[in-house]
Amino acid sequence: MFPRRHRRTAHGLLLRRRCVALFGALLLAAAFAIPGPSAALAAESVPDFRIIVHPEGPAREVDRRFLAQAFLKNISQWKGGETIRPVDLRANSRTREKFSGAVVRRSVAAVKNYWQQRIFSGRGVPPPEVESDEDVVRYVLKHRGGVGYVSGRADVGRARVLVVHYD
Repeated sequence: MFPRRHRRTAHGLLLRRRCVALFGALLLAAAFAIPGPSAALAAESVPDFRIIVHPEGPAREVDRRFLAQAFLKNISQWKGGETIRPVDLRANSRTREKFSGAVVRRSVAAVKNYWQQRIFSGRGVPPPEVESDEDVVRYVLKHRGGVGYVSGRADVGRARVLVVHYD
């Protein structure tokens, strides 16, 4: 095979490679074992959406079912008698998709179909649709009974974030 001096060198290279591989594996394991910035960020995760209401509105917290019925306009008044004025984001909004699934428990397409049937039968019109989180905030601040949803990172200004109790 190899002369004696080459065997030691080849053997030494093999040992070095194994040490480097072992050291790399240990570093990788340590990186997953020690919480770093990504673990801290995950602990402080941003919600997919937040429900907002007018700052002088009557509600501070509601049940998910109540909120779903308000957006489907099966309920028209807050508990204090104020008219509920829901507002939706545009149909292709990721925030609307998350809201519809979590609160209304229907897809956006199913909600659109629901409203087509209601309109056709003359039993109502859907909430107005706006383009952005900023538009939702403006609408809610303009109407005392206003309620809407915005992305988790949106600036809600003076609007109050509503606490929703999920079942």
